[in-house]
Amino acid sequence: MKQDEILFVSATAEEAAHVTGQPVLITGIGTTRCAVTLMEYLAERRPRHIINIGTAGSLGGLNGIFEISSVLRHDVSDELIAKITGKPFPNEITLRPTGLFPVARLATGDSFIADGEVRDKIAARADLVDMEGHVVAFIGRRLRIPVTLLKQVSDQADDSAARTWGEAVAQGALELASAGDRVVRHIRG
Repeated sequence: MKQDEILFVSATAEEAAHVTGQPVLITGIGTTRCAVTLMEYLAERRPRHIINIGTAGSLGGLNGIFEISSVLRHDVSDELIAKITGKPFPNEITLRPTGLFPVARLATGDSFIADGEVRDKIAARADLVDMEGHVVAFIGRRLRIPVTLLKQVSDQADDSAARTWGEAVAQGALELASAGDRVVRHIRG
């Protein structure tokens, strides 16, 4: 990989099916698979920018493509860890959006959210939920590689989520590829 290349990162091949012209890393679903796969890749190559594309559940009726302005781990209690250790435990990462898309706040965790009570609790701090975004943002920040998170709403993070994700992913992949192309053009100026 040339240093000026832009790396696309996606959990599934289905979500990245229409990305062309750029390297694509498929990590697998969940934070651990994403972290390990991305770090193995970055141990050998250093892209100019990382664009994480993927589907997300809406926590409040949103639809479409969103660029993430902040991301946190919803399954990590920063307040409790700070209380236990006596030290602040920052959990939220603020990103610099391109201005090309509407923005949303993202919560990442290792659970596929399909329960209304869990959704409502997370919705107090975020607009969307996924299973990889925070990891990509965290690694990018740690290695000083700029990161853009693009999320396409595939479901409403409720009891219909598992069914609607499969129906929405094909169209979502087209929208994500188009949005990713816009970001690449913006980065390259």
